[in-house]
Amino acid sequence: MKKTYSIVFSILLIAALAALDNRPAKAISDSGFLLEEGPPPPGANDPNCRPSAAHPKPVVLVPGTFETMERNFINLSPALKEKGYCVFALNYGFSTAGPSTGPIEESAEELKTLVEKVLDLTGAEKVSIVGHSQGGMMPRYFMKFLGGAEKVEDLIGLVPSNHGTDGVAGFRELTETGSDLSSCTACQQQLQGSNFLTNLNMDDETPGVASYTVVTTRNDEVVVPYSSAFLKGTADQVSNITIQDHYPYDQVEHQFIAQDPLAFNFVFDALEHDGPADPERAIATYE
Repeated sequence: MKKTYSIVFSILLIAALAALDNRPAKAISDSGFLLEEGPPPPGANDPNCRPSAAHPKPVVLVPGTFETMERNFINLSPALKEKGYCVFALNYGFSTAGPSTGPIEESAEELKTLVEKVLDLTGAEKVSIVGHSQGGMMPRYFMKFLGGAEKVEDLIGLVPSNHGTDGVAGFRELTETGSDLSSCTACQQQLQGSNFLTNLNMDDETPGVASYTVVTTRNDEVVVPYSSAFLKGTADQVSNITIQDHYPYDQVEHQFIAQDPLAFNFVFDALEHDGPADPERAIATYE
């Protein structure tokens, strides 16, 4: 009888091990990095998601200053997932001031690590990046200085701080003082004229062959003036969009543009087509 139990146990053990072996190898061995990022927004960081032929580029979501991926992309992430994209997201730049507040150079290194792991996990050749505020600007450092230009298909920035701010609501001195008090290095680096931004924007603002889409709002009270989000580049590579030019009654401001369905139309258009977003095409397609 004992021998029978032993044989049965061995059969069950072998079957269990075989079931494990039949799971995707990457999901078993390499997906722990997704758990380390913390709670994701709905639809993101599924280690078993593999890009389809229709959507071959995973989408990486990058939150803004003081934000986490879970809060920042609570609406956009599931919308992308529903459209069939593999969606990944990260938290970065933790300091005593909070999330996404550490030195931007170090945050870009964190993004580089995540992108490389996502590419390895999914087998994709490139990712598309969608970022809010600092999250739309910081990837440019990764692309320009850390080899990311070869790994990114699209960079889509929602109110990105590409050329910095003259101060929240125009109060530069107050912003500088607040940044000092909160030890927010990234806040200081996002002020217009900072050494960081001067270096980032020197020469080519849009390196590589990636497409760059900027979506901003005239009501931006954080990135001031709102036009400082715009990037220099050719029309086939860069699209600078002010949402009120196409949706005049949309009075969204800085924070909530990341939850704005009308802003998402430009994101979807940039992801669905070669090149940056075409606002007229986006309106015609997604209305």
